[in-house]
Amino acid sequence: MELYSEALQYLASHGLPAMEEEEEAVDSDLLQDVFSDDTGWVPNSTEVPGLPDTPTYRSPEDLLEKRLLLLREILISEEVYLSELETLLTPMKALRASAGTSQPVLSIEQVQIVFYQLPELRDLHKEFHSGLRARLQSVDMEPGIPVQLQQRDLQLSVGDLFLKFVSQLGLYRGFIDNYESAVQIVRKSTQSNPRFRVLAESMMYSKGSDGFRTKYTFEALLYKPLDRVTKTTLVLHDLLKHTPCDHHDSNLLQEALRVSSSFLSGVNEGSQQKRAVTLSRGERRQLVRDGFVVDVCEGGRSLRHLFLYTDLLLCVKLKGGTMGRQLHYRFCWYMPLAGLKMHWAAEQDPSADLQLKISNMRAKMFHCRRMLQEYMRESKGSVSRAADRCRRKLEACELWLLTHTPSFILELHSPNSKSHIIHLSSLHELDEWREAISKHKTEDLETVLPDLLSLANSCVKLRMTQQLPLCCLQPEKVNSMCGSLSVVVHTACGLQQPASVYVCVEVDGFEIFDRRAQTCLSSYSLTPQWDQELVLQVDGAQHLRLLCLSQSQEDIMGRATLQLDSLDMLKKWKKMTLNLGLIEVIISIKYTPHPLEPPSFTPLQQKTVFSVLIGDVARQEGVLVPHIVRSCVEEIERRGLEEEGIYRISGASREIQALKHAFDTNYWEAVSKVRSVDVNTVSGTLKLYFRELPEPLIPTDHFQSLSKALDLADPYHRAEMMLSELQSFPDVNRNTLLFLLHHLKRVAQKAEQNKMSLSNLATVFGPSLLRSPVASLNHCGPPVDISQEVEVQVQVIYLYLQNQNLPEAVTTKLLETEEEP
Repeated sequence: MELYSEALQYLASHGLPAMEEEEEAVDSDLLQDVFSDDTGWVPNSTEVPGLPDTPTYRSPEDLLEKRLLLLREILISEEVYLSELETLLTPMKALRASAGTSQPVLSIEQVQIVFYQLPELRDLHKEFHSGLRARLQSVDMEPGIPVQLQQRDLQLSVGDLFLKFVSQLGLYRGFIDNYESAVQIVRKSTQSNPRFRVLAESMMYSKGSDGFRTKYTFEALLYKPLDRVTKTTLVLHDLLKHTPCDHHDSNLLQEALRVSSSFLSGVNEGSQQKRAVTLSRGERRQLVRDGFVVDVCEGGRSLRHLFLYTDLLLCVKLKGGTMGRQLHYRFCWYMPLAGLKMHWAAEQDPSADLQLKISNMRAKMFHCRRMLQEYMRESKGSVSRAADRCRRKLEACELWLLTHTPSFILELHSPNSKSHIIHLSSLHELDEWREAISKHKTEDLETVLPDLLSLANSCVKLRMTQQLPLCCLQPEKVNSMCGSLSVVVHTACGLQQPASVYVCVEVDGFEIFDRRAQTCLSSYSLTPQWDQELVLQVDGAQHLRLLCLSQSQEDIMGRATLQLDSLDMLKKWKKMTLNLGLIEVIISIKYTPHPLEPPSFTPLQQKTVFSVLIGDVARQEGVLVPHIVRSCVEEIERRGLEEEGIYRISGASREIQALKHAFDTNYWEAVSKVRSVDVNTVSGTLKLYFRELPEPLIPTDHFQSLSKALDLADPYHRAEMMLSELQSFPDVNRNTLLFLLHHLKRVAQKAEQNKMSLSNLATVFGPSLLRSPVASLNHCGPPVDISQEVEVQVQVIYLYLQNQNLPEAVTTKLLETEEEP
């Protein structure tokens, strides 16, 4: 009975007639129990803006048309439910037959308990489904016929079918009273009987005309009738709402609703522990956290208010608050924390169509915000009618973006097979929810039944969140930022063991621009290093949040929040160390105020790195040495320095092409592959990258100068001239070459093991790093003899490798920073 009583509260929260008296009263004892006496916290009575209510249909024709659509949805729902019942009843004959054998799966008595009243419920719904389908088939709307000619069809009568159906709801009473016994048998048999466990975990049913097969456990299917009976009153309530008062179905549906509500009310009166608020662990139920989330329900997304109590999660919908209507919450769902499982992941990139819609909405929001600012300037801060209208448009845009922009998914799974999915736009917020839930959840499956009606009603007074998470509803802050916020993530320390990690940076403010960016994945190390610049366009930003994550994207290793001070970092870099728990991350940050341009549409896809000018690759990554070079070099130094023939013996061509494709399409996959493929494949990929550069790493216009330097007899002057040429290379080319040269020197130090001397390495890399002017595009100079070309290529790299005064490479731009005091 406890599970059924929980489901009954779902109806009660919708304000049905049988529950009206309870709806108007908020249990004062409950308020005392939610907050213990020693908290000293007084609930704030500030109201939050109401969410849009169900649309109002102004004409009887609109109501009738919506009613017909609703009836068709009910028919489809009945078909799905009948499929579920048929699947649930499928093993009944086999289980009865086995009960008479020497090795029964269940006894005859157990079979009777498990399937009690299910055949009768199937027959009841079959009859109702057949009658409703026949009525709807008789009035199928023909395309092209004006609505005025279809009024006879829209006056379809179904009230007698619903009244006959609810008059037989008594069949559900036996199922309800028997439900807990049936579930207990299923659970025990699943644990102790392998044959039954295979059956219980592989129940399937066909859904829809496409024959798509959905998998359910036995227990999940057994819950379906329990869930179904609670929806009957909701369906009738919705149908009556779309039936005009003068329709001949109106009185019949009102009577059907009265019968259904009376049935559920009678069962509700018999439920136990309705007002219990002392938990099984001896604690009192208290509100821990609340906030707005995007709830996924039946394929759609809706903004909901989520409340975390010490023993359960409660999801409700805010109603009222406009046109004199009293603010209240409508119950959506709840989940006990006992045995709750959580899984999170970043949402996949949206389709091209959704990307375009998001881009258009951001552009619309940008212009609305600029118009609002102009209105406010003209009215000198007072709110005019035009400004109010513009603010409402801005609110609608931001609300749409909040529910549709790619976000982070938190999946919640309870032991009774209930699951819910919520979306949060901030990874920082998601981690806070996970931490709060984990702190209070327990594996103890015993929980206390809440009075959901009183609990949902009390949320108005108990909430901690004061308004919707929309920046447009907050007052303009004087110190908020508008312009570019640049963050360079340098390095981290404090890891307990080597790992590949990345840092995610988030800012608050308007949803007009992307508010999140992340570094590339570091090498497998105890002290990861990125030296990567992230630039965010911000409007209204006041806080920066930093999170450190492992490659698995399941382990959030630490987080921190930084209050942004625009004056402290105005047009100059400020270097600081942020403590993310056990991990410390060093960053530099700079704010550059400037007027913002309208957001542009940029498809969410990774840009390729192969066959792209190295300066362009480094620029889009915000570094001086591309990540592909650093990743491959770091991996070769980790496990390839003593590999014989490294850089001479190439890896398999197919594996090299696969790794190249990964770097071009999915950097995360590439870094994972780098650690698992043969090390010669990594070295082969690095050589291929330099070989396929459109312009060589050593610029072609330096070929003649370097060739002349080789002719100098004085080794001191020769080395000096070559270093001078090196200093004149573009920043990215110079630092990437230096990074590679120092790496090759370390390889040569192990020449006794890997058989790769400086001369061997120069021979391998010379033709890839330096090309003659003849080979370059648009070159009009004299041709170079092939033998001279090869000699120059090898000798230049060899002499650079021999030089003991090579400067160190800089992997990121040098910043003029101020250290944190």
